[in-house]
Amino acid sequence: MQENQSETRTVVPVILSGGSGTRLWPKSRKAYPKQLHKLYGDMTMLQHTMKRVQQFAPPIVVCNNDQRFMVASQIAEIDSRKAEIILEPCARNTAPAIAVAAYRAKQLYANPILVVLAADHLISDLNAFHGALEQAIVAAEQERLVAFGVIPHKPETGYGYIQSENATSASGSKIVQFVEKPDLATAQSYLAAGTYTWNSGMFVFPADLLLAEVASLGGDWLAQCEASLVNAETDLDFIRLAEPEFAQCENISIDYAVMEKTPKAWMVPLDAGWSDLGSWESLWESSAKDENGNAVFGDAFIKNCTGSLIHSEDRFVAAIGLENIAIIESDDALLVVNREATQDVKYVVDWLKQQDRNEFQHHRQVHRPWGSFDTLDAGKRFQVKRIEVKPGASISLQMHHHRAEHWVVVEGTALVQKGEKEQLLGENESIYIPLGEKHRLSNPGKLPLHLIEVRSGGYLGEDDIVRFQDAYGRAE
Repeated sequence: MQENQSETRTVVPVILSGGSGTRLWPKSRKAYPKQLHKLYGDMTMLQHTMKRVQQFAPPIVVCNNDQRFMVASQIAEIDSRKAEIILEPCARNTAPAIAVAAYRAKQLYANPILVVLAADHLISDLNAFHGALEQAIVAAEQERLVAFGVIPHKPETGYGYIQSENATSASGSKIVQFVEKPDLATAQSYLAAGTYTWNSGMFVFPADLLLAEVASLGGDWLAQCEASLVNAETDLDFIRLAEPEFAQCENISIDYAVMEKTPKAWMVPLDAGWSDLGSWESLWESSAKDENGNAVFGDAFIKNCTGSLIHSEDRFVAAIGLENIAIIESDDALLVVNREATQDVKYVVDWLKQQDRNEFQHHRQVHRPWGSFDTLDAGKRFQVKRIEVKPGASISLQMHHHRAEHWVVVEGTALVQKGEKEQLLGENESIYIPLGEKHRLSNPGKLPLHLIEVRSGGYLGEDDIVRFQDAYGRAE
């Protein structure tokens, strides 16, 4: 456990990782949102966020059930300390999530201060961020509820704003009001006034003070938040909030619930290259560019292009004669859009959802707690998948009513339970699993196991599975 420099109050990062980031489709999707991707640098956005506050106590991360294993795996890759991972049974916006984290922090530490961060923000100047964070912690120790206000560099219509008494004072100033996303003329007037900053959605406050303010401002749902934690179940390394209680919490943001009403709201200015990366346009703005204003990620060739964004994931992309165009390539979809219209990607996502298309929910590669699988080919009565199993991991003991499976080991060693018998398979060896046969696939080695699976049968959906035993709490 690490203490803040004040030596009196433990600083606890609270990382909110429940967003879906649909405006960054096709990279970000419901089952695998933007905070879990490497959009810049060699870490995911969640990992970048954790690194910024690694000098403090282990974080409390709030996420949803479907992403729990990916979140846990990414945390473990960069931090050997045990993070608190709280699972929301349903979405209830930021106020209940932060309140639950505050109650949990109070269970762990005496009089803690919370640093609340979104998992999907970019901050390019860490020194400036840490300087502002120090000022915010000082203000929180003086019993203030602190919001970071980003110094605006243009009349942005995509963010809410904070008006404060002194928007440039390094130690911060009292908040006058929060205002909604403005139109362009209003945003220009805010920029000219010099007293407005962008609302970053990042906060610092004492846990006790936050909860007291919620209660005093009419937060009747606070009791349900506390009860959902008191009645929570421990599931492996996760804290699974009690659904009946949490579902009764009001669906409300921390801004509406507290910050816009409290007389203790304080703003500390932040000028650290911040972006919420809410669109491909914002990624282009925040990225390094060539002499013609192009930002290129992945395997690409460009010629006679200006002001464009090329983001390739799986395939080589060639772009010629483009101006202000974004090309986003993923394993199963391609987006080509005028860079200034990238906010309209939400209409594509809405259409995919209405059509019940898989591209709304999943990528071609689907992550599981034991590894992942990638669908290579599919027909009316067959599917071909590439499966990777992590060292020491195994799928559940299971069976299928409608499909048979044929496994061929490509790399590594597989331990296969078929019925009551176990069999080791090496590279280029295979096994057939008949319809209705209990089976389990494990990786007993120290290297990843790669195999090809061929499914055949009348129904090949992922929901044709009966689990008998499972190391990840998914057995029926």
